[in-house]
Amino acid sequence: MVLSLLLSRFQEDADQEAMVWKHQRYTYRWLLEQIQAFQIRLRDEGCVKGTVVALESDFSPYSVSALLAMIELGCIVVPVHYSSVPEKKQEYVHLVEAERIVYVTGGELHTHSTGKQATHDMLLGLKASGHPGIMLFSSGSTGKSKAMVHDATSLLKRYETKRSGKRMIAFMLFDHIGGLNTLLYSLSNTGCLIVPEDRTPHEVCQAIAQHRAQMLPSSPTFLNLLLISGEIQRMDLSSLETITYGSEVMPESTLYLLKDQLPHVQLIQTYGLSEVGILKSKSRSSESLYMKVGGDGFQTRIVEGMLQIKSDYAMLGYLNAPSPFTEDGWMITGDVVEQEGDYIRILGRDSDVINVGGEKVFPAEIESILQNMDNVEEVAVSSEPNMITGQTVKAKVKLIADESLSAFRSRMRQYCKDKLPSYKIPQKVEITQEKLTTERFKKQRR
Repeated sequence: MVLSLLLSRFQEDADQEAMVWKHQRYTYRWLLEQIQAFQIRLRDEGCVKGTVVALESDFSPYSVSALLAMIELGCIVVPVHYSSVPEKKQEYVHLVEAERIVYVTGGELHTHSTGKQATHDMLLGLKASGHPGIMLFSSGSTGKSKAMVHDATSLLKRYETKRSGKRMIAFMLFDHIGGLNTLLYSLSNTGCLIVPEDRTPHEVCQAIAQHRAQMLPSSPTFLNLLLISGEIQRMDLSSLETITYGSEVMPESTLYLLKDQLPHVQLIQTYGLSEVGILKSKSRSSESLYMKVGGDGFQTRIVEGMLQIKSDYAMLGYLNAPSPFTEDGWMITGDVVEQEGDYIRILGRDSDVINVGGEKVFPAEIESILQNMDNVEEVAVSSEPNMITGQTVKAKVKLIADESLSAFRSRMRQYCKDKLPSYKIPQKVEITQEKLTTERFKKQRR
């Protein structure tokens, strides 16, 4: 069985803490017993080998037990975060041809049939193999969400080698490749996964302080909000050893400020995609955005300035979009990079590049500068059509305190004039009270 190695480790460390949820502690023995109980119940309710099951929940010892029970039963599991808007949930369930839906709320598990039957060739092929599956979704920020099909047997192989267990915060979402990686890394090393009450700076810092977390996997956008909140100074974060960040480009200004405020913490940039998994990474230093990526099962190459990856853990494909792989199996990531020796730096997504009269502008560079200005809470940079240059730079800004648009624009131009060439300085500025981040704590530029 695909989980036999994982479950044997649970048995070996049965009395060790596996999770902290709602400030209660759950051991690996408890997880084993719950997985076994859910296997019996789910099988009785029709979740058998090859069944496509949408699992709606967030991180909890119950949802984790349900997820592992379904994989052990050979189901094709589709994690769906409970906070997703109803229209998105309906879209997801329709896309994946879910045959059953399982809801886990608190300690309660409910399941019902959708009355549908999976017909897509990729799903039928996975069913025929007898292997369990995991399906994930793209964010849909550039259009419709894409449904990715993984063979769980291949995906889980990355966690066969046991490493040192850590006390980790479950920050990335339940249905996100980063969240899944956090979960599987923690469990495969019999570490402890700590679930904060909410994904706010206060609750995350409180969870770190109260439960002595050692590692915080996060996103640059959240780390910026964490710095602005002041919680770093108010909370005891002395147990924290490592912050990993990924899923978007980190502004240099945020990285430097974070290192200044948490000098004892190692800052590590991570890199991964839902299509290929999470690569092993090594930052040149805590204050550098250059990193090495790769590791066992991964190959990388740069073609015309863009990163490509070949992975032993790659998805089988999209259910609703053309393959992103080349004929020889390389994933075209869409990430533009610059290289220094063995190290690369991610400049941004090719789809986000702003072309100002033939000059390429990466939004993250401008955001990093503007984020350093006084009174700026969040900023998102995008393109604005222009009849002469094709495009110009637009900045959407959320301020900490009230300030008129004219006063901010004047102050911004003065601030940027010796830091950016004129074509990179935003020509259009909009002040907003809206959040500039998605529910996954990524910059929302579109």
